[in-house]
Amino acid sequence: MKNTVIFDLDGTILNTLDDLTDAVNFAMTENGFPAHSSEEVKSFVGNGIKMLIKRSVPKQCSEDKTEKCFRDFCAFYKKHMNDKTKTYDGISELLAELKKAGFKTAVVTNKADFAAQALCKEIFGDLITVTVGANENIRHKPYPDGTLKALELLNSSSDKACFVGDSDVDAQTAKNAGIDFIGVLWGFRDRAVLESAGAKVFAENAAELKRLLLG
Repeated sequence: MKNTVIFDLDGTILNTLDDLTDAVNFAMTENGFPAHSSEEVKSFVGNGIKMLIKRSVPKQCSEDKTEKCFRDFCAFYKKHMNDKTKTYDGISELLAELKKAGFKTAVVTNKADFAAQALCKEIFGDLITVTVGANENIRHKPYPDGTLKALELLNSSSDKACFVGDSDVDAQTAKNAGIDFIGVLWGFRDRAVLESAGAKVFAENAAELKRLLLG
């Protein structure tokens, strides 16, 4: 019987795109580079902030300049990460129902740990028990390290868990961790991308996700 749900963060339970776009474009403008549309930034997200910046700067950008953009992004995002960010419809209610039903919950994300911890605490409080963000001591998704760490901290196991995410990276992470996967269709990647990564179970909204998790 499943009693543990691990969620991705960006594009799965939080719509962070506007704040990410603002932070990217602050860094680009500060360094004399062209700004990006939110759709462009959406396509860059998924493999951590450093990769987000590498995808945002011009191809000929030097390593030093890329690192400067990264620092500028982080400085801005720390102050503005929750200006426009919001939960997807029905997610807070779903988390409350999972808690009431005795489920263990975690977030495992490639978002920088400082941002993941702050956003989960500010927005979800005790509805999320464990948050594992990206840091130097753990390999990013799709490696299973963060997921396995979350299971350990929750005193749970792969056979009792389900991973909920919006991207091919999440689907691959679940596979690498040996746990079931549910793909949400409201996030940063479409169904075709998820299917290409092997996803077979999907939720179009929070009500459908609730049915899949709670029956």
